[in-house]
Parts: sequence; structure tokens; C-alpha cells
Amino acid sequence: MSKIKKILACVDLSQYSLMTLEYAVDLAKGSQAQIIIFNIINQRDINGIDMVGSYFSSYFSSYFSDGINVEDYVKEVKKERSGKMKALIKENFFDEKSMMSIKVDTGIPFECILKEIETEDINLVVMANQGRGNVSRVLFGSTAEKVFRHSPVSVVSVRDKTIFKRRHKKET
Repeated sequence: MSKIKKILACVDLSQYSLMTLEYAVDLAKGSQAQIIIFNIINQRDINGIDMVGSYFSSYFSSYFSDGINVEDYVKEVKKERSGKMKALIKENFFDEKSMMSIKVDTGIPFECILKEIETEDINLVVMANQGRGNVSRVLFGSTAEKVFRHSPVSVVSVRDKTIFKRRHKKET
């Protein structure tokens, strides 16, 4: 087993983000590893903004003469998400902030994660499995599932016991 030097903590700024970072910090403390806190603006959302911008600029040109600029949207969302991640660090991991860096990317989430593993020479990925239902997983696929299948490095799945506890029928 090789020494863990860089951990990629994938966060989506949901209720699972704090738990994901807690695991990443605990793992990093034992090995003095750097943590890259990674967030992705989904390409699907960017395409939606582009479509809406095109629609508004063509049908409501008197109101939206400039349309909606996708580049400005992405820049603003990156700034907003970076700010939220900085606040999360400041509120919960102030003493560990020197071992952390923040990165926000755009694209298809699982592809961005796999690319980041390679470009940053990541040794370990920490991410939450949000437990979507079977229907949505079949229709859309799970980012975590795709990362688990294709990652060249180990992936730690963070789960909330209260959400994922098994329900056993009581025998009567």
C-alpha cells in the first residue's frame, strides 16, 4: 500500500458535504496528506442555462437584449460555491485549513472526478453516496457508482447511518 499524499474530497454542498470533509480530514491527519475539496458544476445545468438564454434572447429580445451569458453564469456559480466551501472550512476545520485547497470545475461530474485523479496525482477519493432510488439510478446513473467502477485509486464512500440503516422486520 502506498502512502496517501493527496485526497480528493468530492462535495456537492448538500447535507453530506460536512460529513465527507470530516472523513477526509480524519484520513489526512494520519498521513499528513493534502486535501483538494472538489466541486463540479454539472454540464447539464450549464446546457440548460444556455438553452434558456437562447430562448429568452430570441422571444423576449426587448427585455433580454444581451441574453444570458453562460460564461458569466459559470464564473458567478464558481465564485458562489468557492465562498460556501471557504465558509464550511472556516466554521468546521479552521485548524486544518492549511492542508486544504478548493477547486470548482465544470463538466460531467464522474468524468471530472476521474480526470482530477489523474491530473492531480490523487491517492484517495472521499465522496458521499447519496442513496438515490433505483429508478433515478437506472435513468441517470450514479456519479459515485461510476467513480467506484472506473477509479484507478481507492474510493471511500461516506454514508449517514441514520439514512441508510437497514430495516428488519420484527418477527412476531
